[in-house]
Amino acid sequence: MYNDLINIVILVYNKKNIDFSVGGFKMSIKLKNEYGEIKIDNSVIAHTAGIAAMKCEGVVGMAAKNVKDGFVKILKGENFINGIKLNIKDNLLEIELHVIVEYGTNITKAANGIIGAVKYSVNDILGIDTENIKVFVEGIKVNN
Repeated sequence: MYNDLINIVILVYNKKNIDFSVGGFKMSIKLKNEYGEIKIDNSVIAHTAGIAAMKCEGVVGMAAKNVKDGFVKILKGENFINGIKLNIKDNLLEIELHVIVEYGTNITKAANGIIGAVKYSVNDILGIDTENIKVFVEGIKVNN
């Protein structure tokens, strides 16, 4: 898996143009260069963004809101990507992150940190420019 990611990163830096395509519910981004075409699945983008967000100060997890009862729960393990939504708008990537922060965290500072970390990671690791990153603080966790 890591070898594949390294190969993608090497090829991404040689990109000539980007073609965004949305097919049904799944979305992928196509990067074209002189060597061919690379498709980056939405789950790869979501994992990259989620890992960057989770490393930020004050973030305790990604959030999933239960539509039925309105409760927010912390997503653990691989499920954290369910707290991330990706959109294509005018051929530009938009990322929405739903997070839970620790009690006492400066929410504005945390949100700005998340935006910066995600923008840097998605651009640096995948070579994809983001148009807009939105952070939704869905809850605050209080440690007993």
